[in-house]
Amino acid sequence: MEEVEEVTLSPKTSAKSPFGSRFMATPLASPRMKKAVASMRGYLEEVGHLTKLDPQDAWLPITESRNGNAFYSAFHTLSSGIGIPSLLLPLSFTALGWAWGIICLSLAFIWQLYTLWLLIQLHESESGTRYSRYLRLSMAAFGEKLGKFLALFPIMYLSGGTCVTLIMIGGGTMKIFYEIVCGGTGIVNPLSTIEWYLVFTGSAILVAQLPNLNSIAGISLIGALTAVSYCTLIWVVSITKHRPLPAVSYQPPEPKPNAAAATVFSVLNALGIITFAFRGHNLVLEIQGTMPSSTKRPSRLPMWNGVKFAYLIIALCLFPLAIAGYWAYGNSTPSNGGMLNALYKFHGHDTSKFVLGLTSMLVVVNSLSSFQIYAMPVFDNLELRFTSCMNKPCPRWLRSGFRIFFGCFAFFIAVALPFLPSLAGLLGGIAVPITLAYPCFMWILIKKPCKYSAIFHWLLGSLGIVLSISIVTGAIWNIVTIGIQVHFFKPE
Repeated sequence: MEEVEEVTLSPKTSAKSPFGSRFMATPLASPRMKKAVASMRGYLEEVGHLTKLDPQDAWLPITESRNGNAFYSAFHTLSSGIGIPSLLLPLSFTALGWAWGIICLSLAFIWQLYTLWLLIQLHESESGTRYSRYLRLSMAAFGEKLGKFLALFPIMYLSGGTCVTLIMIGGGTMKIFYEIVCGGTGIVNPLSTIEWYLVFTGSAILVAQLPNLNSIAGISLIGALTAVSYCTLIWVVSITKHRPLPAVSYQPPEPKPNAAAATVFSVLNALGIITFAFRGHNLVLEIQGTMPSSTKRPSRLPMWNGVKFAYLIIALCLFPLAIAGYWAYGNSTPSNGGMLNALYKFHGHDTSKFVLGLTSMLVVVNSLSSFQIYAMPVFDNLELRFTSCMNKPCPRWLRSGFRIFFGCFAFFIAVALPFLPSLAGLLGGIAVPITLAYPCFMWILIKKPCKYSAIFHWLLGSLGIVLSISIVTGAIWNIVTIGIQVHFFKPE
């Protein structure tokens, strides 16, 4: 069932005002008066003041406030679009090399930016129906059952799984920050890793009490500034300090006999790293849903303006990270943590504590900020269940309870399954179609473009599915051949 969130009426699809209908039926409504009222209604509809709102949307945290703008769009997009996965980009160059690494990174950037534009255009249908959640758009395009089957798990993984990962990264970096600042003070009983996870989770839950997506625009701005800052700081340090080895190697490892499969899967893994660096497509419709829309100024205009600015900044962060990081470390780039671990491993002795501590604190603040925007679809889904059953808005105490429950559940997963990041390639490969494939198929099914446009989008979407299957296959191969350390309730 399609979700009708806000309908901007046109003269062809105008809904009658209850007051206007009753007035027009009275004897007082002369032909001249009827004409005047009809003219006024047509004017208001053209300007976009008459809208039909689903009352439930005003109760949910994503669509509760519709006063967003291009600045909010840029803040949210930056906060959700730059993260720790971008620090792994130099690792992809170790398998692809300089030329193919830059080519693949550039093509992936253009591809995902185009599919992002498709989603922004699909947010509002010609009839005025607004799809403020990715799942609703998927159901409208593919049908209710198939749309849920295709999109529900990847979306929930991208939201919940990212929050679990942020707890691991944020809590672990808090521990590193503490050791940098207070390492030499002789503290007898330092906090364990689990306790640092708990500190981070408590801080995230406290910030998560802000009511809706628009209310965290300031948090997203802080997240965007900290992400840009630590990305810039890390790659600047990597090129200004001495390189870790006398001669950094850029040559791929010598292939072993009968190791053609290993080479192929290492390339697939590199493509997966590049793909995972570009995230946030599961949030773009939600961000656009916070904006007002009218016939004169549809929501896609400010949304696209904000996205263009945000992705200019993202490009200025990701490309220097990948190129400078590979130049500085070559094949010595750490596979765990990427550039962040390289900073501590190779420059911990020749970099001031202030720079190391500042970088760690920026990562922690960014993780706290990103947690809020990635958790918002989960909060929205929990409240949707309540409002659908009870037909009333969620009480304030229950809203807080939902957010505390989710924070505690994510903390439990982070502690119980510390090896979860080792499965990121497998689970992330399943989520690749959300970014690269589904928008193309939804464009064909909803917009019904001309023949050549349809062929182009079918090919692009099919290529995204093939890439997803290849990444999942490569991840399974790595798990089988290399193995993972499975240990429960023992985070390191």
